[in-house]
Formats: sequence, structure tokens, C-alpha cells
Amino acid sequence: MPSTPAPESVSVSGWGRTAPSTARLVRPRTHAEAVAALGACAEHGGIARGLGRAYGDAAQNAGGAVLDMTGLDRVHSIDADAGTVVCDAGVSLHRLMEVLLPLGWFVPVTPGTRYVTVGGAIGADIHGKNHHVSGSFARHVLALDLLTADGTVHTVEPGSPLFDATAGGMGLTGVILSATLQLHPVETSLMAVDTERAADLDDLMARLAATDHRYRYSVAWIDLLARGAATGRAVLTRGDHAPLAALPARARTAPLAFRPRQLPAAPRFLPEGLLGRRSVGLFNELWYRKAPRSRTGELQKLSAFFHPLDGVPHWNRVYGRGGFVQYQFVVGYGEEETLRRIVHRISARRCPSFLAVLKRFGEAGSGWLSFPMPGWTLALDIPANLPGLGPFLDELDEEVTAAGGRVYLAKDSRLRPDTLTAMYPRLPDFRTLRKNLDPHTLFRSDLSRRLNL
Repeated sequence: MPSTPAPESVSVSGWGRTAPSTARLVRPRTHAEAVAALGACAEHGGIARGLGRAYGDAAQNAGGAVLDMTGLDRVHSIDADAGTVVCDAGVSLHRLMEVLLPLGWFVPVTPGTRYVTVGGAIGADIHGKNHHVSGSFARHVLALDLLTADGTVHTVEPGSPLFDATAGGMGLTGVILSATLQLHPVETSLMAVDTERAADLDDLMARLAATDHRYRYSVAWIDLLARGAATGRAVLTRGDHAPLAALPARARTAPLAFRPRQLPAAPRFLPEGLLGRRSVGLFNELWYRKAPRSRTGELQKLSAFFHPLDGVPHWNRVYGRGGFVQYQFVVGYGEEETLRRIVHRISARRCPSFLAVLKRFGEAGSGWLSFPMPGWTLALDIPANLPGLGPFLDELDEEVTAAGGRVYLAKDSRLRPDTLTAMYPRLPDFRTLRKNLDPHTLFRSDLSRRLNL
């Protein structure tokens, strides 16, 4: 019987660092060890964890076990003709880029960090700047191997109830061991990027609605501290993978090179209140003013376009010991007035957020708890110690729910369970399948307990 390294008791938190809890950490290195590791979960349950980029408590399990899947990090096979890869669930998107870009392939969907695992990407059904074109991550999964509570490894394919429960299911159907992914072809590792300023929220939404179809990738940084006529002013950045012909001659010698730069890590301890209204307001003003009014065709590195914050290791420390809340919601097309009202409320309350982005979503995926749906999605970070933050976000939840929208579970750390039920209509199906698949609730997390998943 394969054995696993002895569990160690550790404090575990999400990327927002708001609610750490203590669990027994187990790190399997093979599929057989992962099966054996289920024994460590028997009494108090367990949950799989990747690189810890879920912002809230989705990959925590107070008093139970946490399976650190980063030891399963092998790329098993690549079909360079068909553009597919078979890899372990603990492989990061960063590693896939290192391996695949020289072959002319790119991951089909990437969020704002490349330091997420394939298993985490499926469990959260992550989205990126290209959702309006490519959908979310699970759309590009051709098959996955899932270890369920009875110790069985199932090969799960799209179109099955188990696949739809697992895609976006936050690790609660089992442990994803490996996956087969369909990739996106590229000629270079550079992006051709257009940048422009929008004067206010209505100007921004009009530009996005009118021209998003021209771009594979599209995102807008939005200034949520601007008020009056400038409320919702933004910098809109859109682009596509640059073709070889667009590169200057000197860059064509190594068109698929991938060499992300990295700055020194953020200090471990920073003073509280560093990101207050005044400092964030100054940052937002400078960021908006330095952006070009209109610029087309700029060549940028993949890392600069997709993952600028990855260049600063442990950037989440800048919020201090109290951590931060990442709040992301989506409301459907036709609910623009709800979006306007929420943006004006955030602006009026002077929430100090410098990481705020607005995007448009395309067609929803099949995942029962998958977050994206056709509409507008706004994501913002807020220091967790902001006075009155909890009740304020509860009020925003009510507006989102009334508009038929939802919040993103991979970023949530404070949603109420009654609100969740209204946001995710397939939740009863998820609970029924989970009860049948895992009658003793072997797979559990701080998130699942808080929201009664």
C-alpha cells in the first residue's frame, strides 16, 4: 500500500489572508499516494489545495486535512499537432507556458495570475480576459481523472453530471488528479495591445459593447474612487496574440521566448493603513493620467499583459496583517442600471480599491456552480479592516441577487448561505449529487461549511 509523508499541522489561509485556520497538511507525490492520503481525511474530512490563490476559504479545512497537490506536477504527454496536453492536476499554468510556448501553444484561459494549478483552474472554473470569446477553463478540458470519496478514480468527460458538478465545484466532488486540455495556437509570445481611456462608466460600457468582438482579450481597469462626472473612469486594454509578421526583425530570432521578469518580494510586514483612501486615490489618479488616450498595436510580453502582479512575489502582503477582501460579481446584460448603481455606491463610500476591473462575459459554461454568465463582471479588492465593510457588501449582494446575478465562490470569504441559494439555481442538483457521491462528507472545506454546500 503506497504511503504518504506524515501530515503536519499548519496554518492555512487564502490569498486574501482574512481567515486562516489550522489543518493537517498532506502532500501526495503520485496518484497512488493521493488515494492513500484519503485515509488522513476520514475523521474530519479533507480538501485539495493547489498554489493557494483562491482569495477566501475554499482551500482550507479547519481541524481536518488539506491535500497539497503541488507534488503532482508532471506533464505526461503533449500532442503538438492536435494541440493537446495531458498533465497532473498540480501542474501550474506557469509551468505549462514554459513547456508549451516553444511548441507554439498557449493555455486556453488564464486568470490574472499564472500561479494557479490545473486542478484549481477546473475546480474554480476560472475565467480570463477572453471569456467573451473562449468561455471559462472547463470548456477546454477534454477529460479529467477524479478521485472520489470511495477511493475510486473515475475518468470524467464533458457532458456528464459529474463533470458539470466538478467544474466550478470547488473541490467538493473529489480530488482532480490529472486532465487533458485543448490548447490555443500562437505564433509568438508577444501580445499586440490597444489601450485607451474612458471618461466615465457609460463611456466605458459603450466602448466595450461596441468593439469587444474585435478582440480575443479585453479588460478595463476602473477607478472606483473617482466621483461626479468622472465616476467609473477607466483604462481599457485589449489585444490578441501578435503574429510573427508584427515582430521587429530582432525579435523574430526567438519569437516564442518566455522570460517573465520578477521584482523583489513584498516585505513580510507592512504598516496597517498603507492602502488608505488618500494613497489609493493618488495611485488611481497617476495610473489614469499616465495611460495613453489612445494607442494601438503596442507589443507587450505575455507576463505584462496577463499577469503584471506576478512580477511582485507575495504582493498580497501590501494590505498588512488584516488582509483584504476580493469581491467579484456578475449581472446580466440588460441590468446595466444595477451595475451603475453599485459603482456609484462604491465610489460614494470611498472604498480604497486600486485593483478593480470590469469585463464582459460571454456564454455560460455547463458547470452547476460555475460563476460566469453572459453579462458584466466587476472585481475589486478592499482592505478587510475597512469599517462597516461586511454590512456594505451584504447590501451589494442583495442588489446583485435582485438583478439575477451572483458572486464568485473562488474569491468569496463572507457570503451568506441564503444568498448563495438565490444566486446559483443548480445548487440543489449539486447538493444531491454530492450527497450520493460522498454520503459521509469526506470532502469538506471552510467554504463548504460556511455556505452549507
